[in-house]
Amino acid sequence: MKNSKVKEIVIPAVSLFLICLVATALLGFTNKVTEPKIEQLALETQTRTKAEVLSTADSFSEVKTVELDGVSYEYYEGTKGSELAGYVFATSAKGYGGDIDIMVGVDTEGKVTGVSILDISETAGLGMNAKNESFLKQFDGKDSEISVIKNGTAGDSEIQALTGATITSNAMAKAVNIALSLYAQVGGENNG
Repeated sequence: MKNSKVKEIVIPAVSLFLICLVATALLGFTNKVTEPKIEQLALETQTRTKAEVLSTADSFSEVKTVELDGVSYEYYEGTKGSELAGYVFATSAKGYGGDIDIMVGVDTEGKVTGVSILDISETAGLGMNAKNESFLKQFDGKDSEISVIKNGTAGDSEIQALTGATITSNAMAKAVNIALSLYAQVGGENNG
């Protein structure tokens, strides 16, 4: 009787332990095999995104960092031939569903040349509409603090909020405003 109780407990426990051990080993192996490919895809995505947001550049510097309000941000200098074409800044701001990570291109005159979302987890059908080109294009050409309006026609330093996603719209404007502030810090001397 006592021997059967031990078998009922020990055999399932040992079996479960072996299953977990094999599963862990397989997951570790899979991670080791896929990690270089994942890093390569991330680098390719980043390279493509830099070219999209600062299309006048034909090459980019190695990553540089700049600090603003105690936070470090990455940026790249874009060149066309030997001439500086502008900068690409990686910034983020807190949206409704979490941080929204973006890349912003800024030309040598301090105007936004493009915005691309790297990571976003907003509400489907509302905040996720921030990925739409029509929304992102509103930032193009802006060169000063951007504000968000809900109604009416957006002015020179305003964008139209996404319907039902004002928090997301404000987060996007904040992230672009950070990029403009970073430009003033690293590239402002090129304005004149």
